[in-house]
Amino acid sequence: MNPTLSETDLYQILEGTHHDPFQVLGMHAVHTPEGLSIAIRAFLPEAQSVCVQGDGAEQEMNRIHPDGFFEAVFPDQKEPFSYRLTATDASGQSRQLVDPYAFPPFLSDYDLHLFAEGNHHHIYDRLGAHPFTHQGISGIAFSVWAPASERVSVVGDFNQWDGRVHPMRSRGSSGVWELFIPGLQPGALYKFEIRSQDGATFPKSDPYAFRMEHRPQTAGVIHSLNEAIWTDQDWLDRRSQADLLRSPMSIYEVHPGAWRRIPEENNRPPTYRELAHDLVAYVKEMGYTHIELMPVMEHPLDESWGYQITGYFAPTSRYGTPEDFQYFVNHCHNNDISVILDWVPAHFPTDAHGLATFDGTALYEHADPRQGAHPDWGTLIFNYGRNEVKNFLIANALFWFEKYHIDGLRVDAVASMLYLDYSRPADAWVPNSFGGRENLEAIAFMKTLNEAVHAQFPGVLMVAEESTSWPGVSRPTYLGGLGFGFKWNMGWMNDVLDFMEKDPIHRKFHQDSLTFGLLYAFHENFILVLSHDEVVHGKRSLLDKMPGDVWQKFANLRLFYGYMFGHPGKKLLFMGSEFGQWREWDALNSLDWHLLEHEDHRQLQRFVKDLNRFYTSHPALYESDSDPAGFEWIDFHDTNQGVLAFLRRPFEGGPPVVFVYNFTPVPRMGYRVGVPSPGYYRETLNSDADLYGGSNLGNLGGLPADEIPWQGQSCSIQITLPPLAVVAFDWDPA
Repeated sequence: MNPTLSETDLYQILEGTHHDPFQVLGMHAVHTPEGLSIAIRAFLPEAQSVCVQGDGAEQEMNRIHPDGFFEAVFPDQKEPFSYRLTATDASGQSRQLVDPYAFPPFLSDYDLHLFAEGNHHHIYDRLGAHPFTHQGISGIAFSVWAPASERVSVVGDFNQWDGRVHPMRSRGSSGVWELFIPGLQPGALYKFEIRSQDGATFPKSDPYAFRMEHRPQTAGVIHSLNEAIWTDQDWLDRRSQADLLRSPMSIYEVHPGAWRRIPEENNRPPTYRELAHDLVAYVKEMGYTHIELMPVMEHPLDESWGYQITGYFAPTSRYGTPEDFQYFVNHCHNNDISVILDWVPAHFPTDAHGLATFDGTALYEHADPRQGAHPDWGTLIFNYGRNEVKNFLIANALFWFEKYHIDGLRVDAVASMLYLDYSRPADAWVPNSFGGRENLEAIAFMKTLNEAVHAQFPGVLMVAEESTSWPGVSRPTYLGGLGFGFKWNMGWMNDVLDFMEKDPIHRKFHQDSLTFGLLYAFHENFILVLSHDEVVHGKRSLLDKMPGDVWQKFANLRLFYGYMFGHPGKKLLFMGSEFGQWREWDALNSLDWHLLEHEDHRQLQRFVKDLNRFYTSHPALYESDSDPAGFEWIDFHDTNQGVLAFLRRPFEGGPPVVFVYNFTPVPRMGYRVGVPSPGYYRETLNSDADLYGGSNLGNLGGLPADEIPWQGQSCSIQITLPPLAVVAFDWDPA
């Protein structure tokens, strides 16, 4: 046995159990019979022989163990020197390499300090796998947080997935492990092999991987995100100055894999680049202002729709490369379409390659299942009280804004984050430090998240999917709120859907379901949503929910959409609902585009298109969504005839828009409606028009007001009110 190396160190390297491989491998000053010398050690299992070249000299290394451990001692060398290794395998093939164990650490103490503090907003540029030049040598810098590990190694297709070959350096109490591998190039596959304190060894996908293999494979792909060509600077400049509360927002919610599949090619999903052209052209033609994508972060199970994420920093490879997704966002911006991504910081799946028990312990999740296990979804809940976990999530949110130029995040399952007893029986949750049910750590996380996002990216959207009465969700943190810009109005959705599903003969007993939402409509900055959740799991499609025969179903759905667009709040409609899909949504199949061969579906699509144009061309319908001064009831008492009427006004004055709704199939002739001023009232929207499939009752383009006070207004108009329809009037004082 070579005297410079202990038998314990040797066998720990050979067995892959050494906690500090840099203490053994690489160059070291050693004491030999000749005095102080330099020794170089390498573990290369595939090599038959290894030669050291350095300082003009060349020396064959001694093979001191048949498994591939080599050492060379330089008695005449007293000072460290630069060197390279040439390894020759059993077939006689040689390769020259720079020793990974010849390099000092590359992560700064400041990086580690910020990460431990939870304040390293660009930690994704440090942890993970990145092309890097270290001491003039190019390669890949790997690093990962795994504090309870006994040993961590980089494994990949470049080292035969052998965890003994590239063990990493521990950065002490930070819990971070790092290794620079010279000569490695982007495109290589990799994972981190963890050896836990109990001796178990298992591979884990990189939590910070920028790209991952196509499922069902789970390795990371070394990738740089610096190749994109962005042409959207003008868009970003305008976005930073935007007033979102006063701007129109009609969102088209999309599952990218099921929007429009390609049946001629084995029913494959579209690519990001195909979506960039086909989806964006469709959205622009339909008059939507935003696309909201269900999660595009990498996930193993198609049936999870993307809501069980394993690759938080990687766009799913199902639809292409990271550059392809950057192209999609850039193309949206060049066509004046905003991009919102669904984002899931509430929970993550238990898949073995993912975040669960990452280093053999509950690292990203709580150890106590009463805090760490989600009872509804069989997933794990993030431990928001751990700085490094909080840092991971906040940096991830910022990452999508910085690297992909997205315009907003819709934060999923906020209610489950707010309450410790969410969906739990009384004996299955742990109270907070004050004995309450509020998750104080999650609340602090969300406030910090929103402050960081809005500080670094002014003008972007942060939207909460939150279904309870928690106050101040969309209020600034300095006023005690959570700091989101908007909140999904789940109460409005449930109430109005429940009302619209009822047979019109019974609606007069439930009209308060339509009006109740106005009692709280201005407590938050709301988005009215008819999302994917309402057309799955036996709930039926929106069209199929509507009562009556086929004609009445279409009329009711047009009426429903008309009420949504007249009501205060931004708008969101799930794909397929715009043309009346009959069946429930299915993530594994395309929308039923063939329905557009039928006139009634084309007419509904035309109505939604015109409704979007009507909405975006009337400031009264979007400028005062969060201001009660922009809404006024004309009448909500006529329950027997099923009629509602109200006014919408723009933010700084100007002509109002009058909306009148008939929720029964009975036409109302000569129906008098109060209006605020004399003048002409032009009929600018009628869901019963024949081009939408209606009965074509209406008001011949408009009518003048009578100076007859009515319903608290100084004047009135006597209108024809079509069945199951909405009519809207613009006021023209001339």
